[in-house]
Amino acid sequence: MTDLRYLPDDDDVTEFEATVTGTGDDYVILDGTYFYPGGGGQPADRGTLSWSGGEVTVVDARKNHGDVRHYVDGAASLPEVGTTVDGRIDAERRGRLTRLHTAQHVLSRIVLDEFGAATVGNGLTLDGGWVEFEGADLDTGRIDRLTNAAVDRDLPVHKAERPRDAVEDAVPEGRAQLDRIPDHVDPMRVVEIDDFDVCPCGGTHVDRLGELGTVRITAVSSENGVERIEFDVTA
Repeated sequence: MTDLRYLPDDDDVTEFEATVTGTGDDYVILDGTYFYPGGGGQPADRGTLSWSGGEVTVVDARKNHGDVRHYVDGAASLPEVGTTVDGRIDAERRGRLTRLHTAQHVLSRIVLDEFGAATVGNGLTLDGGWVEFEGADLDTGRIDRLTNAAVDRDLPVHKAERPRDAVEDAVPEGRAQLDRIPDHVDPMRVVEIDDFDVCPCGGTHVDRLGELGTVRITAVSSENGVERIEFDVTA
């Protein structure tokens, strides 16, 4: 089983050492990793694994029955089981996705508080992010102002594991789809923005909202009662 070392609050680490525990035709399994394996709308990290005499480029990472498979691109050879490797995550790419993911949390909480609309979908790419809301006529100008007002408060972002029942009590209705998280997930990793928001999430996040810069709404669309807001973050 691969230890997810970035949890609960080491999601700023982009260089690490680990031991190979398995390989496949196009992937490497480690005893522990800081590569984010994708999920919650956030794409997986990319980077490299290097060892004495070799290096491979990691183009994807995915969970598989407790392990994380680090998929590699065009590898002539893979490290043998037991080899110590140096992992290096693309820090610039990780940083951008981290900022976008935290901005999505702020947007979702603003819309829930101001319009009573629950988040029903979200996703991130390097070009920006999107959030979908159900059951509300949204005022994007107001959302933009309130989101950036929250960012300007530069609140600390806490990441920790908590008992499931405590999380269920703390998360307001409509903020997270807790019923979609399997019952065996206990404790849960929670992202809490000081006195502003709390939500179970396994993704990577900044340590303070001031790191986000400016959140900018780039597009709005509506289909079958679902409103989609597309957004970006700029320095």
